[in-house]
Amino acid sequence: MTTSPPLDGALAARILQRFGLPDRPLATEGTLRHLLDRYTRIVPWESASRIVRRAKYESQDDCPVFAESFWDSALERGTGGTCYESNYAFFSLLRRLGYDGYLTINDMGTSIGCHSAIIIWLDGRKHLVDVGLPLYAVLPLPERETKAVESPFFRYEVAAAEENRYTIWRRPHPQEQAFTLVDEAVSDVDYRAITIHDYRHDGGQFLNEIVINKVIDDLLWRFNSDDRPWHLQVFVDGQRQNHYLEGDVAGQLAARFEMDRDIVARAMRALGMT
Repeated sequence: MTTSPPLDGALAARILQRFGLPDRPLATEGTLRHLLDRYTRIVPWESASRIVRRAKYESQDDCPVFAESFWDSALERGTGGTCYESNYAFFSLLRRLGYDGYLTINDMGTSIGCHSAIIIWLDGRKHLVDVGLPLYAVLPLPERETKAVESPFFRYEVAAAEENRYTIWRRPHPQEQAFTLVDEAVSDVDYRAITIHDYRHDGGQFLNEIVINKVIDDLLWRFNSDDRPWHLQVFVDGQRQNHYLEGDVAGQLAARFEMDRDIVARAMRALGMT
């Protein structure tokens, strides 16, 4: 089904231990849900480490982190990534655990080919998995009808559109249409090339703003450097609360999201935020 390689076994064992799973869990839907739940609570969606790598390397070819490098940094420095590297790393872990599926490249509104996601076969049926948005639930793909799935934070709906395309909705959310899934397998070579290309200086995604999202104490926490004055956002019972930041902003962000402070500080310097 896919040419993407599985994760190294020893590294997978470290991740599973951190995620509270045995070394060889069964490749079931229950295990997949547990992995997704633990991922969103341990690995942040963040652009800071991406900004640091773009500032460090002259060539965009040297910027991405794939699979082993991604997970090493996540476990040791508390980093994560944006959609391409996050989904690639998560899929490499799923491949090691025996899941069958493939990577996809999808659309967001009028932006074509700007978002990745994973398709996993379970019990003869396709399921959508996406730690690069993230989606907080495993979503089965319907044949014709609209399929709804509840998560701790959103109600998701997967609506079959034209052939091999599905519209993904999330409610309540300021942008209810999350993306359009293009259910076509992307080869490992092509996926890596797309990931590298997204580090280009003239339009690479999330290279000009620090965004960090993570589930902390069962609440959604978020930071976006474009929102001034700088503050942490947390959503409690669907209502947003702002916690304003002063003084050592890098230190406060690192502490809140359990990330390496040096990475946050270097990203801020790269964007002229200090």
